[in-house]
Amino acid sequence: MKLILTADVPNLGAPGDIVEVKDGYGRNYLLPRSLAVAATRGAEKQVAAIKRSQQARQIRDLGHAKEVAGQLGGLTVTVRAKAAGDSGRLFGSVTAADVVEAVRAAGGPPLDRRAVEVPGQIKTVGTHAVTVRLHPEVTAELDIAVEAS
Repeated sequence: MKLILTADVPNLGAPGDIVEVKDGYGRNYLLPRSLAVAATRGAEKQVAAIKRSQQARQIRDLGHAKEVAGQLGGLTVTVRAKAAGDSGRLFGSVTAADVVEAVRAAGGPPLDRRAVEVPGQIKTVGTHAVTVRLHPEVTAELDIAVEAS
């Protein structure tokens, strides 16, 4: 089955890549999760649009990724959760989108929420480590402080 990837799929490809996968993998995993679309005659237009949107929010090169990692290293990021119980357990959890919003509020660089890897679920108040994939060769560790408001 020939597909065009619309998102980064580990061990398969980047957005805009045309890949050949087994029918079951494409039909049961990639297509239902909107990670890929079927390659059709209009595929070249789709690939061009995907590549343009990817370049708009992509880290330009290795040097730029290292620069952004340096900016993230010097930030103090605080995520304000909606509410927490007496024991410090949150009602809900902190998501990658919450982390991206907190980085932007702290004056950090714009990030893509799909690049932020939250280990498990953050469901307690305190300091937690989050990984940001900026480039295939560059990852940044970011400590976030979760507070209840």
